[in-house]
Order: sequence, then C-alpha cells, then structure tokens
Amino acid sequence: MSDATAGHLAQNIRRLRALRGLSQQRLAELSGMPRSSWANLESGSANPTLAVLVRVAGALQITIEELLGPPRAVCRLYRPDELRQRTRGSVRIRDLLPDPMPGLHLERLTLPPRGRFTGVPHTPGTREYLVCERGQLELTAAGQTHLLTNGDVLVFRGDQRHSYHNPGDVEAIGYSAVLLTGSRRT
Repeated sequence: MSDATAGHLAQNIRRLRALRGLSQQRLAELSGMPRSSWANLESGSANPTLAVLVRVAGALQITIEELLGPPRAVCRLYRPDELRQRTRGSVRIRDLLPDPMPGLHLERLTLPPRGRFTGVPHTPGTREYLVCERGQLELTAAGQTHLLTNGDVLVFRGDQRHSYHNPGDVEAIGYSAVLLTGSRRT
C-alpha cells in the first residue's frame, strides 16, 4: 500500500469514526477485530490485508473505494455544470449525484416539446422509478403506454425495452431513479 493510500485510510477511518460517534473499542466489537488493529490503522502505518479492509468497510458501512480514496469534504456544493451531462437526441440528461452509488442511478431528464428517446434495458430484476416534475411524460414499456403529469410517479421493470416521450407543447422535466438488481434492501 502506498504512503498516500495508507494516509487516506487513516484519515478516513478517524473522520468516519468521529462522525459516527464510535470508539475504537466499539468498532472492534462491530468488526470482530482487536482494538489495537483499529489504533494501528488510524496511525497510518498499517498495511492491512484485503480481508481486513472488507471488515473495516463493513463496520463503517462504506465501500472499500471510499475507505482508500482521498478523504471527502464534510460538505461540498456542486453546481449543475459540475455534474455529468449528456444528450440523447434532443433530450438532456444530467446526473443528480456527483459520486457513484453502487446499484443506484439518479438522473434529471429534460425533454423539449415532442422530444423522445429510447431507454437502455438494465440488468434483469432492475426497478425504475420515473417522476414527472413538470409538463407531461409518456413512458412506453412492455407494450403499455403511461402518461404522467406533474407529481406522478411510475414504477416499472427497467430490464425491458422502454421509451420516453414528451407529447406536450412545453418542455417536460422528469427524474429517473434506477435501482439495479441486488441493491434492494429487505
């Protein structure tokens, strides 16, 4: 492990432990690791195995990538132009989250009058939630067409062919939340 990565690991553990109000002893209990291991990790001198990193990430409820990556600011404002944007035909799509979240995609859809695009089927078992914020959105999936207006929410299987259309004369704004297979909690 590089010195920078070991430093990130130590800083992230200290910061997350403090934010969660946990002691090293409590983390030791949650992870099944000795308290001295936590102290060693927080010092920046540890060279943990993958199994240890998995236990640490699990105890802190974060991904290994977050654990080893550069420490994040406690709070950061992102302007719309800093988020990933793309177009599909005349439709503008903007990510709503700056950081990837495993199993979840949140996007803002802007469809001009009579604008349309075809969605890409996701992995089997995926659920998609479409919210119409303004205007009209028409979603076609599995041979059925649904018209959404302001405030409506449509839940559908995202693992099938589907398309979006604005049948109206004004710009439509919608939000899509895609929950990929295996990411639903019971």
